[in-house]
Amino acid sequence: MKKLYTLVLFTAFSAITWAQSFNEEWIEYRIVNLPKNQTEDTQRFFKVTVTSPYNVTAESIIAQSKVDFENEVKNYATVVANSEKEYQVKLKNYDQEVADAKAKFELESAEFKKLTLLERMSMTEQGKGPRLVTPNKPVYIKPYPPVYQEPNLNNYVIVNNDVLATQINVDGFTRGQNVLDIDVAIQKIAFQDNAGQTYAKQPTKISAKLNGVEKASTLLFQEFKFISSSPSNNINKPLAEKNFLAEVMTSINRYLNEQFGYKSEVRKLKLATIKNKGKYDDMEKAYIYISTNLRKLDPQNPEISTAARTGIQKGVDLLKTCLTKVDYKDKKADYNAKVAASIYLNLMRLQVALNQKGDAEKSLNELQENLIYMDLNREDTDELKVLESQIYKMK
Repeated sequence: MKKLYTLVLFTAFSAITWAQSFNEEWIEYRIVNLPKNQTEDTQRFFKVTVTSPYNVTAESIIAQSKVDFENEVKNYATVVANSEKEYQVKLKNYDQEVADAKAKFELESAEFKKLTLLERMSMTEQGKGPRLVTPNKPVYIKPYPPVYQEPNLNNYVIVNNDVLATQINVDGFTRGQNVLDIDVAIQKIAFQDNAGQTYAKQPTKISAKLNGVEKASTLLFQEFKFISSSPSNNINKPLAEKNFLAEVMTSINRYLNEQFGYKSEVRKLKLATIKNKGKYDDMEKAYIYISTNLRKLDPQNPEISTAARTGIQKGVDLLKTCLTKVDYKDKKADYNAKVAASIYLNLMRLQVALNQKGDAEKSLNELQENLIYMDLNREDTDELKVLESQIYKMK
């Protein structure tokens, strides 16, 4: 028993001496999303020309509002006269409506009397017996005289072509020179009623030339789009047009930035390192090189980003050196298959994050060649599938 107890203790102690314990940390870094049409730093200048039906100022809206009010004043007498005529027509029709109601009641009463006593009692209890319902007599209400109100400028599209041009931006580009020459043509909005709802369209053409060569072109908002569950004569059209134009401008910017923009974005990257010290100092150094320099990446400062990438590469080189020490068949080795799996996952996470397709494919192939020796847990297996899919989709 003593020998067996000693053997168990020795075995447990031996397991502890070669078992590795890993730490994981999420590192924030900034990266630029690459557009479909890429340009050199020195070429990132743009100019926008907009043509549209808009040439409205606050002054013109107020002036038109006063003109409309003057017309309402002039037409007030006509409005009153028309309202009186409509009242006389309703009054004349009222007598006929009363006569029709009485005739209907007499007809229903005659039919009701033909029923048996039991049937009449049943209908009466249900409130279905004949009733005389006469319409209300029309009452004349004279229209109120017009009262001037200042227009709510927030409801109007107060822009012109120059203002619209300033609302168009391409991330990473500077406005001024026409290296990237953008033409936007916005047509007048059109409303359409369909089944009591309002739809609208505003055909918009975008054309973008880079150094005189057209690189992108599209047509937006050619089809009618739902905007209200009420018919168009019941909505605030100026406000509806203002909101629709804002959506048009958002779509223009989205399209241009997908095609040409260099938009920086904060992301997170998971890195793992071994807790044990001494034997794994190179892995610790690699982790420090990669994590600290990832944080230094600055899309707005190419010099700092270049230096940071050099530091990241030092960490990558150290990890690759560690891989040469791996003994895949010896689980008790300091650098065993478990350590190799951690290193390869770190490399692929990093290479996918930095869009290094060739390096990522190489790391994936090397891992797959030795996967038979790696006892990956469920979490690492699922992540490997995700990384593999991301690598194959990289351009």
